[in-house]
Amino acid sequence: MGAPAHQYNSFFNQHNVKVFSSNYPLYGDISQRVMDVLKQFTPLVEIYSIDEAFLQFEGFEHHDLEEYAREIKNRVRKWTGMPVSIGLGPSKALAKVANRVAKKFVDRTGGVYVIDSEEKRIKALKWLAISDVWGIGHRHNKRLVLRHVRTAHDFTQLSDAWVRKEMSVVGLRLKHDLLGKPSIPLEMIAAPKKAIATTRSFQSLIDDYQELRERVSTFASLCAEKLRQQNSRCHALVVFVRSNPFMPDLPQYRNSTMISLSFATNSSLTLSKTALHGLDLIHKSGISYKKAGVMVTGIVPEDTHQMTLFTYENPKHQALMQRIDYLHKRFGPHKIKIANQDLNRTYKMKQAHLSPRYTTDVRDVIRVR
Repeated sequence: MGAPAHQYNSFFNQHNVKVFSSNYPLYGDISQRVMDVLKQFTPLVEIYSIDEAFLQFEGFEHHDLEEYAREIKNRVRKWTGMPVSIGLGPSKALAKVANRVAKKFVDRTGGVYVIDSEEKRIKALKWLAISDVWGIGHRHNKRLVLRHVRTAHDFTQLSDAWVRKEMSVVGLRLKHDLLGKPSIPLEMIAAPKKAIATTRSFQSLIDDYQELRERVSTFASLCAEKLRQQNSRCHALVVFVRSNPFMPDLPQYRNSTMISLSFATNSSLTLSKTALHGLDLIHKSGISYKKAGVMVTGIVPEDTHQMTLFTYENPKHQALMQRIDYLHKRFGPHKIKIANQDLNRTYKMKQAHLSPRYTTDVRDVIRVR
């Protein structure tokens, strides 16, 4: 995982391995289609990630939920082509455990498993290693192993007081969830991101300072667009640069700086200007740069941000950004740029092995003969 593909070309040829580049528009579209199918079975759906969701079944006491889950699985497969596994339990944590059982023993479960008895719950928790429990990270896992906690069942035998002290109220909720006492609620509204980053490794080393400034300005503008998409503003911005650590014969350098803004903003103009100021602070001449990035943090909702008394943003920026976003939505992204960006350059990943974009590009739609 994470190895450069070109280093394994002979292995790929020998074993007929197919290599594909990342195809994010396709992934996002297929994910949305799967979620739309799930919402046909219950309105209570939490989209947890691009490939995972929690469904809550209220008022289904007289339904055969295992059979209902198989119907969901079959419809998702038929309508989207995506295979899914489904775990059911009285709480979110136990549903995750059941899902793991469904995946591990697919020949016996058919991809669907239900924890609907105390016997099944205990058996599943004794089977599941503590490191595989949802919400148990490396740090907590290390601490629990020192207390001879090897399985999820061992974890549920710890005292509430110890779990609360060592793992906070979040760990306590997880323990209760694993005991079959629902303690982690369904989150119907996706929480806005706490930080947004745009970083890129350059196709070739950059020595020219103006070219580096153009890239950083573009990254800041992309961060601003992402902020506006989730109706947020930011209070701080981080800029970083680094050389290529895989070329030890070249001078090595990496640095970053954080700049606090005097007012919350999502303006591409303001964030680009701030990012370039940050770049001026950390840039070092004589370095060949391989990667740079911009991250915005201190994110707050656009309609509830703190106002300031003496400093404020140009009120024309908001109307300008709204118009730019409208034009991008209508005519495609990156049609309008800030003057310090390269008007003839759009960042594109290599994607030399891109799969067809079956559902997001009319040229790649499947043809039925």
